[in-house]
Amino acid sequence: MLTTNPVVSRVLSGILSEQTEESFARMRKRRTDVPRGPALPHALQLTEWVANPIAFLRACQERFGSVFTVQFPQSPLFVMFSDPNAIKEIFTSDVEDLRAGQANIILEPVLGKHSLLLLDGAEHLRERRLLMPSFHGERMQAYVRVMRDLTQAAIKTWKRGEPMRVHPEAQAITLDVIVHTIFGVDESEGVGKLRDTLKSLLNIGSNPLLLMPMFQHDLGRLSPWGRVAILKRKVDAELFALIAAARVRNREGREDILSMLIDARDETGRALSDRELHDEMITMLIAGHETTATTLSWMFHWLSQRPDIQEELRAEIEQVTGGAPLQAGHIAGLKLLDAVCKETMRLSPVVPVVGRHLARPMTIGGHDLPEGAIATPCIYLTHRNPAYWPNPDEFDPQRFMDTRINPYAYLPFGGGARRCIGLAFATMEMKVVMATVLGAIRFRKVPGEETRTVRRGVTFVPSNGMPVIIE
Repeated sequence: MLTTNPVVSRVLSGILSEQTEESFARMRKRRTDVPRGPALPHALQLTEWVANPIAFLRACQERFGSVFTVQFPQSPLFVMFSDPNAIKEIFTSDVEDLRAGQANIILEPVLGKHSLLLLDGAEHLRERRLLMPSFHGERMQAYVRVMRDLTQAAIKTWKRGEPMRVHPEAQAITLDVIVHTIFGVDESEGVGKLRDTLKSLLNIGSNPLLLMPMFQHDLGRLSPWGRVAILKRKVDAELFALIAAARVRNREGREDILSMLIDARDETGRALSDRELHDEMITMLIAGHETTATTLSWMFHWLSQRPDIQEELRAEIEQVTGGAPLQAGHIAGLKLLDAVCKETMRLSPVVPVVGRHLARPMTIGGHDLPEGAIATPCIYLTHRNPAYWPNPDEFDPQRFMDTRINPYAYLPFGGGARRCIGLAFATMEMKVVMATVLGAIRFRKVPGEETRTVRRGVTFVPSNGMPVIIE
């Protein structure tokens, strides 16, 4: 269990404080070019990172300040930064020196080596350019109707007057949205099979330990990684079949992302291969729905505690839409909703860190780091930095109203040349889904329910599926 329990935080802080200067001197003697960090055994650091990451991060920050080093078994050094000035150095440095793709290599068994998240250099730039039109311009406008209609259909099935777990419902909506936008609105048997298999894969693969190479051993269908491997092979086969079918059909006039990418060519006339298409599709399917669903769940958490803000949002939506169905042209006018989305991502970032692999020794934030280290902007700690965020633990959307935000103090989608390509799509989807929800229902906290932060794979989600009572 991952928790923000202050008792756990104090205990961890005490453990770290007990590390003597002698032990740090021994560490610095071994690695003279890294900032200080906990002298706990690497296996224990991994245990805390998996089981109590928030408490672990806060305890490290309390003991060592805005930069510290952690290390896990069989992994490089992770140097955590929460000072926006240092993060600016990381995001604005040469991408050949600080490689995001190599830092994400842990995701290769699931996403594939051609995933945009794992590419660096010219290959990353090429695929990013090919993918970019899918997430911008008029195409984004066309997605709004799909997002709205799927949300309205889901709301009709929600039970009133009793606790309902929001997270699985949000996952169902966002998975349907990304499936429709990738493959088109005409549901086929192949798409349905892929969606069901993908759900099973994500549920089994939610154990964060399975991201560590030491646990990725296929010991048969009864072993955790064995079950992941079986489902991954099924997902691969179903996705390749859909790609093959898309290649031979008439794609004229189609607006789905897969058809668009099949027809896309780079400046040399080269198209994406089946394997490249597969890896980008699986990345969109996973990253394109899981993270958005989790942010929506956190929005339910924060708004369930603030019925006053719920009502302000409803008034804003009514004023902007005039009571008509939500359209793409309405989104820009929903200023408070935009601020609620941003404040939710500040307080409850879905992914707590991003990384850059150092291709050579570098000095960052005044610290000399060795080649092979991972410079790691810590989103969670940066978003709680009181120097940039007064009363940082308070939910206050007004801090985002008509205010210019420092992009190195607020980084829910990463930053620099590697900022998430799906940023516009994800924020649009959050606003459309939540505006549609608020126009149809009210919701409140479940009495006596304490929401904690728990880990699901690489993401931080609300506990118990985020139950609320729908009215």
